[in-house]
Amino acid sequence: MKLDVNLRDYDLQTVAEQARQAEANGYDCLWTSETQHDPFLPLAVAANAAAKIKLGTSIAVAFARSPMTIAYTAWDLQKASQGRFILGLGSQVKAHIERRFSTKFESPGPKLREMVQALHAIWDCWQNQTPLRFDGRFYHFSLMTPFFNPGPIPHPRIPTYIAGVNAYMCRTAGEVCDGLHVHPFHTTKYLRDFVRPAVNEGLKASGRSGDEFTYATACFVVTGETEQERSVNEEAVRQNIAFYASTRTYEPVLAAHGWESLSPELHRKSLEGDWKTMTRLIPDELLNEVAVSGTYEGIGKKLREKYAGLLDRIALYQPYGSATDHLRVAALVRELSKS
Repeated sequence: MKLDVNLRDYDLQTVAEQARQAEANGYDCLWTSETQHDPFLPLAVAANAAAKIKLGTSIAVAFARSPMTIAYTAWDLQKASQGRFILGLGSQVKAHIERRFSTKFESPGPKLREMVQALHAIWDCWQNQTPLRFDGRFYHFSLMTPFFNPGPIPHPRIPTYIAGVNAYMCRTAGEVCDGLHVHPFHTTKYLRDFVRPAVNEGLKASGRSGDEFTYATACFVVTGETEQERSVNEEAVRQNIAFYASTRTYEPVLAAHGWESLSPELHRKSLEGDWKTMTRLIPDELLNEVAVSGTYEGIGKKLREKYAGLLDRIALYQPYGSATDHLRVAALVRELSKS
């Protein structure tokens, strides 16, 4: 099991040092996300600052971009990093696609599937100088003249992951992708009984085994040096669980345990802005299923035991913390490297 880390500070002036520090601490991959900043720019800086650590997006919003623009950016990052880039894409929800990005939201599952297929066609054109011919339901590509063709690169195989919660997205990942970004709001039962069977259906449909397929996620953890610190951090994790559980998109996670009736109540409270009540509605059983709790010295073993055979890459999802957290997880890196 590999331990990754999520970039916290997106200031391009500090990314180089953060990348070097993450590599020195033994992390395997540095992930960026698309929230308040562009997810690709920091990786361009990191690619030239660190020599070994992998670099990936978790995730970039797919439908805010054309497959062609994504293809160019990924190609350049793969070349700059000498083959260390992982392209992670996600669909986002309708409200953000239409109202934040002002683009069309339609059939997100089939469209994301087609986007990945289009990327493969574009990259094949550049690497092997084949004619660009992709004619799908959502995307059509047929023009690539030498002036716009960046040409071959030493590491043309760009691992592509998508984010998925429902069965369709998980099957799509297994069929056309190299990995799945599992949402942090998950449980081992949901992974074992829902996610992996759906991915396996996709792998079977594409005639592939799961040997080279990767399950990656950020795991909710409640950790700290003292009981008081862990208590405060537990409250922050509960708040995040309440937020995700209030969104209908993540109902499959609750349904795996028979907790789906919790979602409508949390959703009503979120519309009212009653976040304190929402947090109190999260039962201890749900917290314990979603999060792993313990000290920095012991949490590595707990994570390894919980996710053995279920996940390949994990990072710590901490809705709290400080800039020095990376110094306190050295023992965790060592512990997970045993698996």
